[in-house]
Amino acid sequence: MASTSESGHAKNSANFQDLIEFVTGYEAMYNPSKSSLQLANLIQLKADADGKLADVVTKNTNYNKKVNERVIAFSDIKSLGTRLINALQTTDATPETIKNAKTFNTKLQGKKASSTQAQIDPNEPAPRTISTSQQSYDQLIQHLFGIKAVLETETSYTPNETELKVEAIQTKITELTAKNTAVATAYTNVSNSRIARNETLYATNTGLVETALAVKKYIKSIFGATSPQYAQVKGIEFTKPKL
Repeated sequence: MASTSESGHAKNSANFQDLIEFVTGYEAMYNPSKSSLQLANLIQLKADADGKLADVVTKNTNYNKKVNERVIAFSDIKSLGTRLINALQTTDATPETIKNAKTFNTKLQGKKASSTQAQIDPNEPAPRTISTSQQSYDQLIQHLFGIKAVLETETSYTPNETELKVEAIQTKITELTAKNTAVATAYTNVSNSRIARNETLYATNTGLVETALAVKKYIKSIFGATSPQYAQVKGIEFTKPKL
């Protein structure tokens, strides 16, 4: 479900189209000297805004997809850590070696990474920051790497189960790292897309919202404050959400 601020951007663009429709109806009577207020440029600005809004949706959808892929990839990491410790305890490893491995597993079991419990709604707006979540996943990977490092030093650790072999653990770590990096990259993309959208909609003087307000003032100036033409547009709302 889109947040209020996210839906507010689309509402501004939709209202701008309403404004354009009225301006089109005024025909030759609407003739501003300022280039940015001229009908052709209003139409172009609307197209630019719609393109930026669509790009945010596309980038946001991809971000959520990558988050959900990461959730799946990390879903068995804690059970894997426990299985590795149990396997190590069936070898000739010294108590010290087992203790070292258990230390990493304790951290692995106790670490809570955001969004690891369940997948998210594909339409959920990307958060404003993912730093805490990203670091949590980084640390989970590091704890699994620590277990692998201990197992590599134990010559008697030669499990027959493929998924418990050191090579398989490294493959898992590589997969988890890739999934985590993909989320960071996707977040950067949606963040940059939001910046571009906000520039088009809310930039001082040139943004859609300020342009719309200027158009309404121009209509008021040529037709009058009590005119039916101004009455058509004065109630069309344009807001600047908290960015």
